[in-house]
Amino acid sequence: MSSPKARRRQRSMRLTVAVVLVIVAAAAVLGAVLAGSWALLTATAFLGVALGAIAVRITHSELLQARRDGNRDRAEQAQAYRVLASERAEEHAGFVAGIEHKLTAHQTTIEELEVALTSAQRRAADASRKRSAEAKRADLAEAGAELTSRRLDEAETRAAEAILRVAELEAELDVAKAELDAVRAELAPWESQPVAKRA
Repeated sequence: MSSPKARRRQRSMRLTVAVVLVIVAAAAVLGAVLAGSWALLTATAFLGVALGAIAVRITHSELLQARRDGNRDRAEQAQAYRVLASERAEEHAGFVAGIEHKLTAHQTTIEELEVALTSAQRRAADASRKRSAEAKRADLAEAGAELTSRRLDEAETRAAEAILRVAELEAELDVAKAELDAVRAELAPWESQPVAKRA
């Protein structure tokens, strides 16, 4: 395949030849007119028409070649854009799949944390009820004060641990929700973009 510069030189040479043929025809006809011979004028007129037709043919072939080259260049460019659009669509699909995977993982983590938080709250409520019951029993039973006191301390320890665990789970839930919000914010621009269609 010839380079664009070589094609330009070739086209330029074709047009130069066509112009030279027209100039030769014009010079021949002018020379015959100045000579004053009808036979010579007729012969040069036919020669001028023939050279003009050849020049038109050369110009026409130059025009067709330019159109073919332009069409080929446009087809190559369209193919390159098709490949680029396909690559972008694949990248977009991969990114969306990754973000959806992250969203699913965060959603699962949040659900697990919510279940753990509910369980911890239940345990804290149970521990609190037990502590209240133990406190009432301690007030009622002075004879078993030492035993009741130990039970009360254990219940308070469990209640404190449960309250601490509830606070930890609430903090983890807040972090997971913040991460989910960030991932959703990152996904929002991608979901609003149209996916490039293949040509």
